[in-house]
Amino acid sequence: MTASSSAPPIRVLIADDQEMVRTGFRFFLDAQPDITVVAEAADGEEAVALARRLRPDVCLLDIRMPRLDGLAATRLLAGPDVPDPLRVVVVTTFDLDEYVYGALRGGACGFLLKDSGPTLLAEAVRAAAAGDSLVSPSVTVRLLKHLTEQPGPAPEPAGVSPAETPAEPLTDRELDVVRLVAVGRTNAEIAAELYVSLSTVKTHLSSVQLKLPARNRVEIAAWAWRNGHT
Repeated sequence: MTASSSAPPIRVLIADDQEMVRTGFRFFLDAQPDITVVAEAADGEEAVALARRLRPDVCLLDIRMPRLDGLAATRLLAGPDVPDPLRVVVVTTFDLDEYVYGALRGGACGFLLKDSGPTLLAEAVRAAAAGDSLVSPSVTVRLLKHLTEQPGPAPEPAGVSPAETPAEPLTDRELDVVRLVAVGRTNAEIAAELYVSLSTVKTHLSSVQLKLPARNRVEIAAWAWRNGHT
């Protein structure tokens, strides 16, 4: 994906207490033609102050930061009581359920592990800027196992759609894509496995989102798990 000549770049704030992480993220994101890093913060309080002043399109927040952790910062910037919420993607080393649920319930529109790789990081930024969301595939799979395996009410990520019957039947190839999303494949992995282009995978996912309806791949995967398409 590249920015058109008329579209301004996606403005990103990076908050992480490790300078090396901030530098790495900035280096990769600034190299994207449609993304620019406008600020860095080393702790949660600084992140909130900078975000409120600069109003970036997307905030990338670590969880374990001094002065104010990333979950608290997320609630202040994107929580349900915030009148004009910002788009927040939580990026963390720690793959813990309490963090995932805390981030999504706090208003985050994405949750990535730091080892997800730079390509997925850029995808998450673009998805957030477009009003969509992206959650690390491995996290998606574990969340859905909780939804389907726990006998009692399980905590659900925000926005998981209860709809079971698509407005329009999915094609066989769309179901192939859905099954791979449900087991944690990235778009690139789906393209390789189905021998199609990355743009074709994105087209199928867009069609699936309209038919179910679903706002993101977490909801697509939830539908697949609940309806035996795994």
